[in-house]
Amino acid sequence: MDVPVVNWGTRRVELSAGEVTGAVGDSVTVLPIVVAVSALTDLSLPVLLLWFGAFQVVWGLRYGAPVSVEPMKALAALVVAGSLTVPELAAAGTLAGGVLLALGAAGALGALADRIDAAVIRGVQLAVALVLARTGLELGAGAPEIALAAGAVGVSVIALGYRRASALAVLGFGVALAGLETGAPGLAVPALGVAGLGAGAGAGGFGPLPADFALTRDALAATGAQLAMTVGNAAVATSLLLGDLYDADVSPDELATSMGAMNLLAVPLGALPMCHGSGGVAGKHAFGARTAGANLVLGALYAAAALGAADLVAAFPMAALGVVLALVSVELGRASLDTDSLALTAGVGVLGVATNVGLAFVAGVAASAVLARAGGE
Repeated sequence: MDVPVVNWGTRRVELSAGEVTGAVGDSVTVLPIVVAVSALTDLSLPVLLLWFGAFQVVWGLRYGAPVSVEPMKALAALVVAGSLTVPELAAAGTLAGGVLLALGAAGALGALADRIDAAVIRGVQLAVALVLARTGLELGAGAPEIALAAGAVGVSVIALGYRRASALAVLGFGVALAGLETGAPGLAVPALGVAGLGAGAGAGGFGPLPADFALTRDALAATGAQLAMTVGNAAVATSLLLGDLYDADVSPDELATSMGAMNLLAVPLGALPMCHGSGGVAGKHAFGARTAGANLVLGALYAAAALGAADLVAAFPMAALGVVLALVSVELGRASLDTDSLALTAGVGVLGVATNVGLAFVAGVAASAVLARAGGE
């Protein structure tokens, strides 16, 4: 039974069974990465979940459609792999937010997207997938028995025809193991942490930034790689998909503006850098969401999970987390193969995992320019 909450024009907000299952469809792109970041860094899982929940509600109501709110995957993968520190992550996320806000306000995103070869963006996605896969294998090797059991859960879910839900199923398996160790989670109200209360720049930084922000060369390179993915997937592709699936008129520049605003506000307060994304929109639709009611449901679920998440994530088995990352990497890798130049995409991906994702992005842009010039002669 549908329960209308808001109705304006053709954009409805309802609560129904489809909106609930649709909320789960979006969470498969969020929870595995968020839990991994929290388990492997000092970032607080309850705080991360609260921010994701808040912005699910804000942007759902703002756009009147099931807009997704996802982690910035390039930055998340690099901090999970240890290639970025948390202060570098905070600097990169805040910088990306500022750039996106400026691009969106200037109406420049469409022009920028046209200048970045899609094969290079796919290559960055492939590099991120390979980084996650490598980290997952390393974590799984620490406790092979648990990794095999978690892998069996994931394979079983895939065999049943629910490939996209496999990482979420393994995540549930890990939570169950953690629950056996900790017992029923206690309720606790998360405290927001404020970045940048100290003085002086982080090691290798460029200037007198607060201690919890480190604007290093690695942070700048990671920001460039993330922005390449964000422009293509989180802005342009998401705008097209919202129009196709929900008849929602949301421009890439509007999405860039909202991504910039939420990162400038939330990253300094302990949030993971966030973006919109076509994967989350597609997941919501595939699982039954037809209105922004799915955003309200998911926001409530994230808030509820935040109240009892700390003990569980502390006990979460790292080997199971490795399987989660491996499954996420497979999904990202599959998307990266949708390219017009497999050689360029593969080259950027391999260079990214071997050296640096930001360096691979710059090299890919240069290579695509050379190929385009050679093709024009």
